[in-house]
Amino acid sequence: MLKLFRLLKPYKWLIAGVLFLVLLQSLSELYLPTLMADIVDIGIVKGDNAYILKIGGFMLLVAAAGVVFTIWASHLSSIISAGLGRIIRGKLFAHVENFSLQEFDKVGTASLITRTTNDVTQVQQVLIMMLRMMVMAPMMCIGGIIMAVSKDAKLSLVIIAILPILVATIFGIAWKGIPLFRVMQTKLDKLNLVLRESLTGIRVIRSFNRVDYEKKRFDDANADLTNTAIRANQIMAAMMPAMMLILNFSSIAIIWFGGLRIEGGEMQVGDLMAFIQYAMQIMFSLIMVSMMFVMVPRASASAVRINEVLDMVPEIRDAEQVKRSPEHKRGYIRFENVAFSYPGAESPAIEGITFNAGPGEITAIIGGTGSGKSTLVSLIPRFYDMNSGSLFIDDVDVRDMSQEYLRAKIGFVPQKAVLFTGTVAENIRYGKEHATDEDIRHAANVAQATEFITGMQDGFDAVIAQGGKNVSGGQKQRLSIARALVRKPEIYIFDDSFSALDFKTDSKLRAALKEEIQSSTATVLIVAQRVSTVMDADRIVVLDDGKVAGIGTHSELMKDCEVYREIVYSQLSEEEIA
Repeated sequence: MLKLFRLLKPYKWLIAGVLFLVLLQSLSELYLPTLMADIVDIGIVKGDNAYILKIGGFMLLVAAAGVVFTIWASHLSSIISAGLGRIIRGKLFAHVENFSLQEFDKVGTASLITRTTNDVTQVQQVLIMMLRMMVMAPMMCIGGIIMAVSKDAKLSLVIIAILPILVATIFGIAWKGIPLFRVMQTKLDKLNLVLRESLTGIRVIRSFNRVDYEKKRFDDANADLTNTAIRANQIMAAMMPAMMLILNFSSIAIIWFGGLRIEGGEMQVGDLMAFIQYAMQIMFSLIMVSMMFVMVPRASASAVRINEVLDMVPEIRDAEQVKRSPEHKRGYIRFENVAFSYPGAESPAIEGITFNAGPGEITAIIGGTGSGKSTLVSLIPRFYDMNSGSLFIDDVDVRDMSQEYLRAKIGFVPQKAVLFTGTVAENIRYGKEHATDEDIRHAANVAQATEFITGMQDGFDAVIAQGGKNVSGGQKQRLSIARALVRKPEIYIFDDSFSALDFKTDSKLRAALKEEIQSSTATVLIVAQRVSTVMDADRIVVLDDGKVAGIGTHSELMKDCEVYREIVYSQLSEEEIA
């Protein structure tokens, strides 16, 4: 947690202000019992009403000043805490944006969301308490002891005898509760994961009539978190009654021994009253510390989880000396004996991949499910880094380029179309921030999206719901394709991006795409399952079990590649093949 508190540098003067205000608040509270003792010993005993009114009025001023100091300190503490939360969330988001897909796979999306929201909130809450209580508690405890000893040193032995019992009770209870708070955050991750899957997969859940199963799954995760929280809070709940019991017994002991000292003429009634208040202040300061023991363990566990993300070094980083491609080369792709394995996999996802793709050409990649098609194209924008071999863009190894420069060359359409909340135009403009309305309409035309866009109530200003829930799968794919087209990149990558399109739209889109590519001399890679999508490609790369089974045109592969022939015969009739 201390590592995160180093981020508080911009608020150092505000923190100093809070500490100063808490000091003034503590002094005002420590001064009040002494004034009350004077009222009793001088004003009441001597019957001096003027003195009572004078000191009483002064007490009101001191109390009012204490209230002002408290409110001001609370206000500044809130500003500091909210500022720290903003800084941490910003750092987490910026750092996570640099993660490769391997880091996302390792931590998990649900856990990253929990760490950015709930865990940061835990740290914020404990910071407010620390700025107030962890500063105030020692001041009140030390100041209370000094003032109590100044009133009666011998009676202070009662406090000295009680303090070890109080401290031992606090540590004993906290020792049992701390581990449970750490477990709670992990169980919260699990609950978040189940909830997220249930909400995003609601259509599948209902279509397979698995609502009851998902309810049970959520209830189990919810009950697991609840039971752990109950156990932790039950342990911590025992702290306050134990503190109050010790507090009350200490009051009895002080009054008992104080009464004896008053009877012996060694102490005045006002001093005893002040002594009791100082004793209460000392006890309450320790109770404040006990409250911190409820919050700090959970916040510490949250801080550890936040630091785990911030300390995670992305496996894919820019080279120290980045290179740029030559001006005369644009869109050339060359794979040289490339191999890649997912972490923990028994065998490589792809290996021995070697082929070229150039501008103005359409290179199609086809193969069975799990043959490594998507994995192969994911290496081009460096979503993953290859384990061996080399991948060149314009004769420069992709690992020697900056990620920003590399990805600026690419228009990527993922296998699962992703749309963002906003208008149709905003979703297309996502590919190019400063795209004109004309650019957007042209991209939509090529992507065969204009017809359904103009059919929507507000056309290009129609609002897309979260996750694109108000458009069909084929419409989502066409908008994703338009988003890549408006970018006008050097390299297009379509990762099985035509799968939701009907054959007529698919054919029209490929014809428009071919015309667009020839005019822009861009390089195109199309990953597809359907033979009809790849038949007209300039080059077809056939993958089988992660290896290249053949490279050539449709007619060449029909002669020389058995794997390709099997795919073709499984999809097309003899008339279509002929």
